[in-house]
Amino acid sequence: MGAWAELLRVSALFTVPGDALAGAAALGVGPNRGTALALGSSLCLYEAGMALNDWADRDEDAIDRPHRPIPSGRIAPRSALTAAAALTGAGLALSAAAGRRPLALATALAATVWSYDLHFKHTRGGPAAMAAARSLDVLLGAVATGTAAAAPVPPETRISGGTGERAARAATTTPTARAALPGAVVMGAHTYAVTSVSRYEAHGGSTLVPLTALAATLGLGALGALEQRTAKGSTASARLLVTALAGAYVRTAAKPFLHAALNPSPPLTQRAVGGGIRAMIPLQAALAARAGGGATALAVMALVPLARKLARKVSLT
Repeated sequence: MGAWAELLRVSALFTVPGDALAGAAALGVGPNRGTALALGSSLCLYEAGMALNDWADRDEDAIDRPHRPIPSGRIAPRSALTAAAALTGAGLALSAAAGRRPLALATALAATVWSYDLHFKHTRGGPAAMAAARSLDVLLGAVATGTAAAAPVPPETRISGGTGERAARAATTTPTARAALPGAVVMGAHTYAVTSVSRYEAHGGSTLVPLTALAATLGLGALGALEQRTAKGSTASARLLVTALAGAYVRTAAKPFLHAALNPSPPLTQRAVGGGIRAMIPLQAALAARAGGGATALAVMALVPLARKLARKVSLT
């Protein structure tokens, strides 16, 4: 079990639910059945990518990371590949239960994950592919939530010309997933920065990349806080919450990025990648709060101590 937990990097799982929840919050709709299915699909596809990643990198890891589960002999390569295929199938099945549009997005997400691990990871397109996967994950949560919110009007409320029918139709109007696009872009931008840094975690040596990631972190954090302060109709408590969450995001990612820029050694670069991964949780919470989902944001932030506790046992990278 320990070897599989290490292979699948289970401590990083806590960075996944916030994607679907932030996507749902962007629609102004509370989490529903579609959100739960999207969340389950995201978790499966994320873990499929983790298993496939180690399978694809097994020869490289035998040199740079001989302690990893596959090169150390604790997990057979065939078992890792089978797990990746099974988890991908499970993820697509869950999205199919949410509807055709969620299935289409999950299929695109799965294709992006497999393309990254098998081809793009060691190319210049690697960070862009990983960023696209995170953005698609946010949109999957939005589309699945919107699809479930657009349930047919129950027969008992169909009183011709009556208040019941009008209220039911108003409550089941399909929210557009376009509202989730800004959040998807923000998550993609942060992921691009983290993935760019991760390309140096084995050998280190880059000062410019973590410095650029630091600048991106500061920019995204400042943009989120400034946007909320100038938003019309937002309450003082909502603005304060978004500002606090944006600050938590910056604090989590900025310090390790700065350390890696000052000393681009493999250990500090790995810590920078871990900090960037952990920072996804407060960033997702900030996106949810900015959309008016204060309760959702607090629920996402509740994952932080759990992620921190598990990261002490299983490395994020």
